[in-house]
Amino acid sequence: MTPMPTPQQLRYLVSLAETGHFGRAAASCAVSQSTLSAGMLVLERQLKADILDRSAGKHVVFTPLGMELVAKARQALSALSQLVEAADAARGPMSGPLRLGIIPTIGPFLLPRLMPELRAHYPALRLFLREDQTGHLLDQLEAGQLDVLLLAEPCACAGVETLAVMRDEFLAAVPAKHPLAQRSVIPAAALAAERLLLLEDGHCLRDQVLAVCGPNAVRAADFAATSLHTLIQMVAGGLGVTLVPRMAVDAGITAGTGVELRPLEGAGGWRTISLAWRPNSPRAGEYRALWPLIAPAASVS
Repeated sequence: MTPMPTPQQLRYLVSLAETGHFGRAAASCAVSQSTLSAGMLVLERQLKADILDRSAGKHVVFTPLGMELVAKARQALSALSQLVEAADAARGPMSGPLRLGIIPTIGPFLLPRLMPELRAHYPALRLFLREDQTGHLLDQLEAGQLDVLLLAEPCACAGVETLAVMRDEFLAAVPAKHPLAQRSVIPAAALAAERLLLLEDGHCLRDQVLAVCGPNAVRAADFAATSLHTLIQMVAGGLGVTLVPRMAVDAGITAGTGVELRPLEGAGGWRTISLAWRPNSPRAGEYRALWPLIAPAASVS
């Protein structure tokens, strides 16, 4: 009988598929690269299957069977995670470990106010945080590496259950001496005609800003920011204009930068801050109980 893979071996497999790199996969699993490489070799020998195409040299290339096994490994890890969730839920509401994934355009602005509230309301909760882009967090949720996410919709998040927590409106951010700074409100079309600064690919906020300003917006193609803080500094430096979420403004992201903020004309645009978890999670009731704490913590206005 073929020996069963261990959960750790399945994590090696999934992490390698997600990162496409042995070093990054090893770091994600908190092991050395040699340990992960050896673990993958043992897994191939146990299953008597070629998971990786070794002829690809240093590049990580999965065989067709290997890709199929990655998908099944994600399902298996998800099932194991649900088993642990059921045990956690039986011990009492919001107690024990909770692995929360959060996107970079929410985390720095929400967590400083949310964390004290969580500690006060749920002293038995042990919270572990992971900040990453939406797509990566969804992969980790599916693989059972995370329990619940805080993300911004609209996003490509099919296959998970979501609960809208609050609407986070967008404000126009323009340099202090820009002509648009003379207006009390700014139409999205006016921003689209300017050099529109965006976050780099992979950030859902990039797509959300383009959805508001229109796909034909004039983008500053040579520039892309890795964070909202960098984006604001680019605006302050006169490189272009952008949209910034109210949550970040309330947290003081533009303080001292000289960047001017204006509401968008008409209904404007917004993103929806939502909780997300695996369908049929036994702890779904506990995740829903988080939203009354999140909305007040997200705004100081």
